[in-house]
Amino acid sequence: MNEDLAELKGLVSAIKADHQAQKDKEKRDAWTKYVSLSMICLAVLAAIATNKGGSYSSTTMKQLSEATFNTAKASDDWSLFQAKGIKLAIAELEQDLFVSSGKPDDVKKLAAIDAKVKKDGDDKNQAFATAKAYEDKSTAAHNLSEYSAEQSRGMGRATQLFQIAIAFGGMCLVVKKRWLWALSLVTGVLATLQMAWVMWRG
Repeated sequence: MNEDLAELKGLVSAIKADHQAQKDKEKRDAWTKYVSLSMICLAVLAAIATNKGGSYSSTTMKQLSEATFNTAKASDDWSLFQAKGIKLAIAELEQDLFVSSGKPDDVKKLAAIDAKVKKDGDDKNQAFATAKAYEDKSTAAHNLSEYSAEQSRGMGRATQLFQIAIAFGGMCLVVKKRWLWALSLVTGVLATLQMAWVMWRG
């Protein structure tokens, strides 16, 4: 009976020691829950950066399409401008030939030639204005696409930094080294600053 009692006391002592060891371990590792919380925050910020980067990429593609469309339209209108210039030159030549032919008293014919020269001149000026407007739109769209592409690259850098910060946090939870958590937080701060800078510029 004494042996059973001693065995039972030993078992109770072992359970108490195990329970105390478990409590000590939980107390020692309590800081890891803050690592997990910081990783959740970093993951949310990484998702925001990824979303913003995608938005900038979409704007880049849209503006490049717009620039291409306007370039094509400008090219068409520059061709029209050249054709109208040739037509105007022919009308002016016809006008000069008529005046020098010695029949300037044919007022009706001269008025018709003058009207044609004026119309061809107006058409040429209109083609020039339209071509220039499309060219300006193309340049503006191209500039905006370059700016959006730069913003997208900036958000990409922020996203990469967030991923590195999360990786450091994950390693910290595995090996239980606090310096890895500090490295994770520093990298996360750098990523947040990068994201804020891009959004402030945009």
